[in-house]
Amino acid sequence: MARKQSKKHRFFGSTKPPGSASNFVSKQPQGPPQTPARDVASIAGTSGCFSRRALARMKHFFHRSNRGSVAAEIADTDAAGAAHTQREQNQAALTQDTLRPNDNSEIGPLPATHGRNADTAMVPFGDTSNGAIEPTNGASATFSPVSVLVGSEVDAAQQALYAMTPILGVGQTATELVEQANTAVASIQNFSNTYLQPLKTFNSVVTTIAQVHPYAQIALGILTAAAQSLIDQANLDSEVSNLLDTVRKVYEFLLADDAMQNIDSMKATLGKIAQVISDAARFIKNYSETKSFWQRLGKNIVSDTRTTTDGYIRLLNDLMQQYRDRAVRDIHTNVHHVLEDLNLTRGELNLVRGDVSLVRGDMSLEGMAYAGGAGVSKTKRCLDGTRTEILTEIVSWINSTDENVPRILWLHGQAGRGKSAIAHTIALWLKDAGGFGSCFCFARDRQAERREEKIFTTIARDLADRDPAFRRALADELAKDYSLKTTSDVMLQWEKLILEPLSKMSSATIGSVAVVIDALDESGLEESRRHILSVLESQAGDLPHNFRVFVTSRPLPDIERVLRGSPHVKAISLDDVPTEWTQRDIKLYVSKQLGQLSGIGEPEVRMIVRKADCLFEWARLACDYIKPNRAGTTVKERYDDVISLQSKEGRTLLDSTYAAILESAIPPSGKSIERYRSVMHQVVMTLEPLPMAALDEMRKHFPNPQDHYNVVLILEFMSPLLGGIVDRRFPVRALHASSYDFLTDHSRSGVYFIDTSCSYNLAAATLRILHDELRFNICGLDSSYSSNAEVIDLPKRISENIMPHFSYSCRFWSQHLQKSTLELALGPLLKALVESEKILFWLEAMSLLDGVGNAAAALISAKTWLLTNQDGWMDTLGFVEDGIRFIQNSNGAISYSAPHVYISALAFLPV
Repeated sequence: MARKQSKKHRFFGSTKPPGSASNFVSKQPQGPPQTPARDVASIAGTSGCFSRRALARMKHFFHRSNRGSVAAEIADTDAAGAAHTQREQNQAALTQDTLRPNDNSEIGPLPATHGRNADTAMVPFGDTSNGAIEPTNGASATFSPVSVLVGSEVDAAQQALYAMTPILGVGQTATELVEQANTAVASIQNFSNTYLQPLKTFNSVVTTIAQVHPYAQIALGILTAAAQSLIDQANLDSEVSNLLDTVRKVYEFLLADDAMQNIDSMKATLGKIAQVISDAARFIKNYSETKSFWQRLGKNIVSDTRTTTDGYIRLLNDLMQQYRDRAVRDIHTNVHHVLEDLNLTRGELNLVRGDVSLVRGDMSLEGMAYAGGAGVSKTKRCLDGTRTEILTEIVSWINSTDENVPRILWLHGQAGRGKSAIAHTIALWLKDAGGFGSCFCFARDRQAERREEKIFTTIARDLADRDPAFRRALADELAKDYSLKTTSDVMLQWEKLILEPLSKMSSATIGSVAVVIDALDESGLEESRRHILSVLESQAGDLPHNFRVFVTSRPLPDIERVLRGSPHVKAISLDDVPTEWTQRDIKLYVSKQLGQLSGIGEPEVRMIVRKADCLFEWARLACDYIKPNRAGTTVKERYDDVISLQSKEGRTLLDSTYAAILESAIPPSGKSIERYRSVMHQVVMTLEPLPMAALDEMRKHFPNPQDHYNVVLILEFMSPLLGGIVDRRFPVRALHASSYDFLTDHSRSGVYFIDTSCSYNLAAATLRILHDELRFNICGLDSSYSSNAEVIDLPKRISENIMPHFSYSCRFWSQHLQKSTLELALGPLLKALVESEKILFWLEAMSLLDGVGNAAAALISAKTWLLTNQDGWMDTLGFVEDGIRFIQNSNGAISYSAPHVYISALAFLPV
């Protein structure tokens, strides 16, 4: 014990106050001091020496104890005691400048703990109440959470001490202080004039620019926000001066008369410049923090800084040269890849945050609910040169710096006005110019996915991918409550995943944050969007002044009741847009589509524009109908047919056009109409759009062999109504929601009506596919020790082994079953699934498809179906109930790793 106490005394001796007795400093004889009095600077240097040495030894102890035995560290300390004493006596007289460690010093930053398992690597040190330091299990001890945090605090304290300047010596005169102050002021003024004045000039000039393309307006807005961010930055690190100098040159270049005069023609290049400048400004603004964490990683700060800044400089110089040459080269991919590489170089900031602050949770957002396929689409954007006025108004609203600007803009109008095209155009422009935001689209043919339950988790994920500061703030919230990743509570999503992170990082945001919510009316029944509307009505006013929500929809009663008249909502109706604007835009569209066809001249174009009556969707349908893609009629004859269409009782002009297209493609009687009804029933009833190849695979499993024909027999004539026909890689889906409304309303579509009351064929097909294709270890995973997320090539394995029709069957069989009556074929198919090993193979597939969260709901639907058709199926009902309990008890393990269906969960299978 005495030996342990002695070791403890030597190890912790450095923590004694500088003035107290210590084995680090020779004791002075009693009586008057024999040594000359030292000046203030010398005293400060000595006390700094004691403190830094103490912190260095403490940090060294924590480092060593993390790798091995605490006892070994104590022994090292004991053995080195005499050497330390001699070294400290020699250092006591050194000045502040000689105390700073070099790069190879033992007194370095605490190494990052990346890759260390916090749960398995942390145990208590043991009892130290009597002053001893002793491991609890033999000679080996590892870090406790407290030790990790203490080690981090020690490191931070040491770095702070290195940064301290000694107290000024008595000999430093007031004149010297004044001279230094004047020099500092002059340096600051010179820095401002050199780097920031062009940015200030640019911001003042941009406000006077008018009549530019709205995309150029977006790019200019982002450039202005980036410039203001740098101007407002209190401290700009000299180590990024080269990058700042290039940024200055970019703004000076854009201020030149020649550049200003070509903004419209070079708007694509301007957008790329805005994207790079915005990212570079974010790097400059956060450089001090980034540098600090690079230091923790032990990285070469100078080298990594040069790599990052050189990447930005090279990109900006290339883009300026492209602008000078007036060459619209497609270097978007290059910009994207370089920015990706730069983000990887800087990305350790997030990683280190997650590793050092072990108690704050993982920075990963893995497992967070996300609505795949709900994002922006290039195929839906406006034709360039159309909708200029409305797009300009929306862009001005996004770029506005007025703190009282409405946070929400609601664009509404009847079906076919072009709302979605405007929404996707704005979202694409923001994305291409480096804006910060998200796009979330509802779709009538994706209602089965219940996208409304994932709206704000998806938007939060998008924002996190675009901005590291938001990602860190979001990760902090998720670390406090893991259930937020999958909650379907829209109000909770909004408060915890949007408002809370924004409140923590709003000062770090460059420019406006814009979220686009398209086709809110297509979410489903009123109940599906009730909570979303409640958020927009009552809580959107709490958003930061730079946050914008752009919503599009038809003016349905429930939506209009909430959004019209709200003080924080700006409403724009496309029905009220001046007719001459819309006719001009439709004319431009029709001319581009039909202008090269023989027999279509200026008079015919004007007639189509007049006939469209401001409906873009009708103009699109008319152009598709007139194009020479049908045998037996000329372009002029098809043009005459379109112009002769009239609205009839119970039908709009749009309905009449749909009917005319179907009548020209499908005879109203015989085998053709029967096959039309079967194929279109499959297309309309499919809960997630599938490509033609997948639709064909499903038809092979229809109960009636007469239905086993290729869907191309019908669909090749449906291209005016459906996408995915010409390019068969894409799913088959309605080009406009109004066509589904037409087809499923008997009073409007007549003989072409599609009955959606029963889903028997699809229920049978999906269950048969599961019976035929489910198997053990379907993706050939090599190990059960890895989580799904750790299988690097999992997406490739899934695409090769779980084809679209099979994936669809795994996820939607129960919903089709629920919409079917008890047919003789369905009961045995369900029994074969739930009463055999196939149920485990299905859960394995659902784990790989990230669908375990819906597995219990699928079996609950099957249970409900059986309860309404009990006769002869009681045993099957019992198996279904066992399956529900099994999933509920093992959900976490199965979701984490597909093999754990058999390894961890199977032991708890009800018997």
